[in-house]
Amino acid sequence: MSQPDFDQIIDRTGTHCSKWDDMQTHYGVSPDDGISMWVADMDFRPPASVQRAVEAQAAHGVYGYPGVNRPYLDAIRWWMDTRHGWQVEPDWIVTAAGLVNGTALAVDAFTEPGDRVILMTPVYHAFARVIRAAGRDVAEFPLAQDGGRYVMDWETWAGLLTGQERMLILCSPHNPGGRVWSEDELRQVAEFCETHDLILVSDEIHHDLVMPDGPRHHVMAKVAPGIANRLITLTAATKTFNIAGAHIGNAIISDDGLRNAYKARQMAMGLSPGLFGMDMVAAAYSPEGAEWVDALVRYIDGNRRIFDDGVAAIPGLASMPLEATYLAWVDFAGTGMTREEFTRRVEQDAKIAANHGTTFGTGGDSFMRFNLATPRARVEEAVVRLQKAFGDLQ
Repeated sequence: MSQPDFDQIIDRTGTHCSKWDDMQTHYGVSPDDGISMWVADMDFRPPASVQRAVEAQAAHGVYGYPGVNRPYLDAIRWWMDTRHGWQVEPDWIVTAAGLVNGTALAVDAFTEPGDRVILMTPVYHAFARVIRAAGRDVAEFPLAQDGGRYVMDWETWAGLLTGQERMLILCSPHNPGGRVWSEDELRQVAEFCETHDLILVSDEIHHDLVMPDGPRHHVMAKVAPGIANRLITLTAATKTFNIAGAHIGNAIISDDGLRNAYKARQMAMGLSPGLFGMDMVAAAYSPEGAEWVDALVRYIDGNRRIFDDGVAAIPGLASMPLEATYLAWVDFAGTGMTREEFTRRVEQDAKIAANHGTTFGTGGDSFMRFNLATPRARVEEAVVRLQKAFGDLQ
């Protein structure tokens, strides 16, 4: 495989791309002179194997209903085994229309209106959105900080339980904090769910995007096999390979009863996977895809170092140590500025569109999230702009 050109600037404007075409609507930052660092997709093309798969399907020219796609299932199993040491049976895999849909299906299948669903906040904003849309209540269990990184706060959380909790959604690795949870932390989550009779949804979509010299990701299903009767593991090739537009992901459920209940809700909603997505996943989960991901992670790690060093040079700003994902979580609390002021400087002065921390729930007020999965020249320019926008603090 030839070395991917992650430095290539690809103009995504005018392609119905949310990240670039919607940035002015959401943040008042024009794509003409702004830098888009919000939506969690990458400004890179996927490996050539994925493009070839799409072109082959297009060349065939008939786009009928897809049937059982054994290469797709086999590719998922191969990837989970070779990359994560996790042996998955083909009938455990339930294909969802992306992992937000996969999460929503779990909420619908295993909770009732008025039930509480636990989120360790701040956390990926779509979780709360689908919970509330389903008429369930979000139970925010705020993460604590230790040494500038997030840790689980079991002592405080015990006092937040009301008896109405039915589910816990875990983000592993954590978005937006970039934490890779340790085996001990994951066991504590499993024990908590057993003790309080909770369904555990482990969203592991970022599990391939772990920094090369940091801690390794641990699959919850391997760490705590004893909770299989309450565990739904969510994975996807979409985040790893930048194919989110395919809207395809996997709910991997080893317990027959749990899986059948999940599939029953999916059937009741008339949901089924698309033709192109399965071929894209099969092509991505391959030796060629594995080489591409290894190169990607090294590149993102380089971007991380440049961005963190640049942010650290600005008094009052602190970027949380990034162990996984490509999302920098920057705390502006040390500036003493109001949220409105530091947000204005980022958007209007630096002309950078970044996610507002408040959208991630309790604990996010003083933060903004910056997407580093973009050509290095853009990351370097973002650092220059941020340093200028907060130049009076130097």
